[in-house]
This record gives sequence, C-alpha cells and structure tokens, in this order.
Amino acid sequence: MNDAETPKPAESEPVDFLREIVKADLASGKHAGVVTRFPPEPNGYLHIGHAKSICLNFGVAKEFGGRCHLRFDDTNPTKEEQEYIDSIQEDVRWLGFDWAPHLYYASDYFDRLYDWALVLIKAGKAYVDDLSADQIREYRGTLTEPGRNSPHRERAVEENLDLFTRMRQGEFENGSRVLRAKIDMASGNINMRDPVLYRILHAHHPRTGDAWCVYPTYDYAHGQSDAIEGITHSLCTLEFEDHKPLYEWLIDNLPVPSRPRQYEFARLNLTYTVLSKRFLLRLVNEGRVRGWDDPRMPTISGIRRRGFPAEAMRQFAEMIGVARRESMVEYAALEYCVRQVLNRTSQRRMAVLRPLKVVITNYPEGQVEAFEVLNNPEDPAAGVRAVPFSRELYIERDDFLEAPPKKFFRLAPGREVRLRAAYFITCNEVVKAADGSVAELRCTYDPGSRGGSTPDGRSPKATLHWVSAARASTGEVRLYDQLFVRPDPGAERDLLEDLNPASEEILTDCRLEPSLAELAPGTRVQFERLGYFCVDRDSQPGRPVFNRTVTLRDTWAKVQAKA
Repeated sequence: MNDAETPKPAESEPVDFLREIVKADLASGKHAGVVTRFPPEPNGYLHIGHAKSICLNFGVAKEFGGRCHLRFDDTNPTKEEQEYIDSIQEDVRWLGFDWAPHLYYASDYFDRLYDWALVLIKAGKAYVDDLSADQIREYRGTLTEPGRNSPHRERAVEENLDLFTRMRQGEFENGSRVLRAKIDMASGNINMRDPVLYRILHAHHPRTGDAWCVYPTYDYAHGQSDAIEGITHSLCTLEFEDHKPLYEWLIDNLPVPSRPRQYEFARLNLTYTVLSKRFLLRLVNEGRVRGWDDPRMPTISGIRRRGFPAEAMRQFAEMIGVARRESMVEYAALEYCVRQVLNRTSQRRMAVLRPLKVVITNYPEGQVEAFEVLNNPEDPAAGVRAVPFSRELYIERDDFLEAPPKKFFRLAPGREVRLRAAYFITCNEVVKAADGSVAELRCTYDPGSRGGSTPDGRSPKATLHWVSAARASTGEVRLYDQLFVRPDPGAERDLLEDLNPASEEILTDCRLEPSLAELAPGTRVQFERLGYFCVDRDSQPGRPVFNRTVTLRDTWAKVQAKA
C-alpha cells in the first residue's frame, strides 16, 4: 500500500504473512495449537492502533482454533491505575473479543521472574550496577560508537547476589542501583549492550501492594511471561524488532517452560491522527479535550462515545491488513467502514440543527397529521414510524438562500421543493428580523402532493428534511471534525500547533423529531441528509445530546469547494 492510500474493502478471509507463518507451524507440527496474547501496559486508555493489535491477536487465535490471553504489563506502578485496567477490559469486550479465563498480569510472575534473575547472576550473566541512569546512557555509546563497560561489570557473583538481595529487601534508594544483563557492550544493537533488567522503585503497586521495591523492565518481563503462559506466536509492532535479539537471549539463558517466538508487523499510521499515549495524556491533563473518552480522541473509548460501531473497527482492521512495511492509511478508509456499517444498521430520523421557521399559510391552523416514514430503506424489517406534520415547521437554515447561485436547488423565493414524505411547498414571502437576517418563511403547500408526488408528475429538484414546530423536541448536537488540521500532525513543529480549533461545534437549539427525545445513550441514528449521530451519555430526560459520528457526502459542499 502506498503512503496515504485508501485500502480497498476485503472480500474474503484475511491472508497475510503472519497467518501464513501460523498455518505453516501448525501443518509442520511445530505447534499443536495457537496461543497469542494482547499485553497492554495499564498506563492510559487504548487507541485505534491498539484496536488493530487486538483484532489481530484475538482474530488469529480464533481463526486457527486457539486462544488469546489478555495480560497486563503492570511492571511500573507509578503510572498504572485501576481505571486503565477497567477501561482496557471494556475496550477489548466492546471490540467483540473475550479472553475467557485467560486474564493475567506480569505481576502474577514477580516471584518467578526474581528467581530467574538469580539464575542469571549465578551464571555470571547479570550484575548489579551502581551507575546512574545518565551514566548508563553515556556508557552505552551510540549507533556508530561502541559502549564502554561499567566499572561494576566484573563484580563477583557473591557480591552481585548480596546486592540484589538487599535491593529486594529495600535497603537502597530509587535509582541508586540496577540489575543489568551481561551481554556485549560493543554490540551493533544497542538493546544488547547490557540492558537493565531490574530497577529499584519504592512505590505501591495496585495488585502487589508494598511487597516489592524492585520491578522488572518490560524487556525482561515480557518474553518470560510469554514463556510461562505457553504463547506460541508473540505478535508485536515493528518498534520491537530491535528488541528481538534480547527477547531470544533471555529465553535461551533462562529455564523457561516454553520457547515462544516473536513476530513483528507494521503498526497503524493514520492521517490526521496521533497515536501516542504520552501525547494523548498531555491533551487530557491540559484540558484540551473533555477526557480520555472525548469523541475527538483516537482512543477506543473516544470513538465508541462518538458512535463508531465495533463491527466497523473490525472491518477496518481487516481492510488495512497486516504487513511488514510501514505506511500511512487515509482516515477516510476508517470513515468508509463506519458508513458501511451504519448505513445498514442505523434507523433514519429527521433533525434540524440550525432551525429556520416555515409557516404554511394555506395549511389549516391547529391541524396535525402523521406521515409514515421508513426507518431504514436498507432494512425493510426495520418498519416505519409516524412523523407529525403541522402548519409551522422547521427546516435547515442552510436549505434556504434568498439570492441563490446557479446549481443551488433548495428553497428560494418563488421556488418549489419537496418536504420529505410530506408535501411540495413554495416560498412566497421572506420575513426579516430587525438585523436584516431571515427570521421566517411564508410558504404555501400543494394538498395534491401528499406523500411526495402529484398527479401531473412534476418533481422538484430538492427534497428537504423538516420537523413539526409544535411537536419537535429540543436537543443539543455536537459536531465533531478532525482533531488535527494537517494529515501529518507535528511534522517539523509542535503537535499542539496542529490542533484543530474547530474540531468541536456545539449547537444547543436543535429541533428534533419526537422519536429522538428518549433514546438510550449509545443509540446510533442517521439524521437524514446530515450524517450519522450517536446519543451521548450527557443526555438528560427530554433533553438529548447527540454526537456526530461521521458526515454524509454532500454534493453541494463539493460544488462550493470547487467554486
């Protein structure tokens, strides 16, 4: 796939190099079954990139009749919270996957990991180092220069055992000592230059409390946790490719019960999006968004609140596929999947976001009639609903122009349009407010056009949505756009400079079809001609709040863009 290319929809079962590896391993008898894992660190909310990994790990396991574990890499208690653990589990379930009884934590293995560290020390393959973090970085060297041995590298085994035991017992301050693997300070792979395996951290752990004051690093805990759980295929993104030699070195030098293998794939890069937990946390902490689940955020909880269906996320993950080469995927590809699902599953409703009153002067005062309207033309089983019609209506302000340009076919003075499923109306008079703005339209209707057709067969060029002024509900609608103004946010400048100041617009006086008043939070609907929307959890009885999930394609907007 080329950079910024919109992938084509998948038409068959996914086939990629990882699945081919799994298939070959099973066919050769290398593995009797498939065991994968999704191993998030509970230091923030998951984002769309994680969704790709979740779909891959759980999907591969399901396709080959295996299982996928959910394992929390809880090795850094200063950044981990129960809130994150809960949200991650909710996200995985929302995507449609379940780990059954296979929920694990790296902290489940702290005792065994510590004992294996003693094995390395006794074998002369690990040592306690007194260098500070800055000194360790200095001694490590660069990509073009080899590192230097620490002055503590040749400590005797007995001294290392004593010091590591005392580290475990809490004798030393944070950062004063670490345990390092003894590998090769001249290695061309910096990750192999005596990496840190344990650091001192006097911090309360969410699960183990104060039982530990030394904690394993990710590089040390990850592969060994895979081995303990019998993982057959450890699937991770390409940034861990340089860590693979260390992953294998530890497996080779420890008495682990199985020998997992790591395989790397390209992570998700999406236009107009930043997938960095550190930066997303910054947005939350600085109050630039409403929180982790702000509908503008690329977190799974954010897109769920915005109204993205889980089915669309799974379809998107399948569409973009799995590859070894990094590429940029168009955000439009994700929107395409969302529209595909919502078009099929969402019921239609009418809502007027920027209301303009229309008075039908020849319609009987006090009369209200109902029109049957299809709930979803894509799904006949969805049935119909009754929509009330009255003398006073609201239409979209953008659907009227007093002096229309060429190719504007909506309502204008002297022009006839069709009201969706109701009547033809003609604008006869424009009532202005004191400031000169259009306050109201006076129109007449054709009684013979009931249902949207006439005996003479005439057909207006525009069909408008509407709501009855007498029966409409009032609600709030939040219009969401991209969080960033550039497809490559942060390129050659601070990411914050690329934040979109118009990413959220809140409309508080929207008029809604009566059936929209009491929908449950999370319900998705299509506002006819406007887009797909989802009921937000901020809704109150009789006062719904809707988030725009994704727009519909607007032919007039395309004309304006070309003008």
